[in-house]
Amino acid sequence: MEYVVLGWPPEGPTLRLDHRQFAYAGKFVMSNTGKAVVRDSDADDSDIFGAVAFNEDRTDPDAVWLRYITTRTDRRGEGIGARLAAYITARAHDRGYERVVIAVNNPFAYHALSKAGFGFTGERTGIAELVLEHPSDRTRYREGLTVFRERDLSEEEHAFIDAKEQEGPPPVADPPD
Repeated sequence: MEYVVLGWPPEGPTLRLDHRQFAYAGKFVMSNTGKAVVRDSDADDSDIFGAVAFNEDRTDPDAVWLRYITTRTDRRGEGIGARLAAYITARAHDRGYERVVIAVNNPFAYHALSKAGFGFTGERTGIAELVLEHPSDRTRYREGLTVFRERDLSEEEHAFIDAKEQEGPPPVADPPD
């Protein structure tokens, strides 16, 4: 697999993803956000497994926001999204951004971003989204999971939270090169 930054904001490239295979596919058509993907190293853009769109914070030039991370439906659960988040976070820090921020709305994304080194800030935004930040000390991992318990969750989500609360934060994976 190959991890590639296709472009940085504000002159980010457009990316057409199949809406049947990717959540948020329409959000990647916008040209004002940066994009990064993970794909087969010998392939063209039709063999994308995951994508992330990001932009500079409008009020803090030292921060970049990851707006949308999506993994192709048939590749979910392989850790692609977490590795892609770690990859673009490392590239953002290399470009001089001090902080990378994302808001998540479900416990699966919350856990995946924890693997990428993000931690819960204690803040909420949007419609029931928890704000995570990198770098972070990740000491609020269980607190964030508890926030999700306040919601109407599926049995799968409840079981996931039960297991992850017992384990604590996952180890942080090294970002791909």
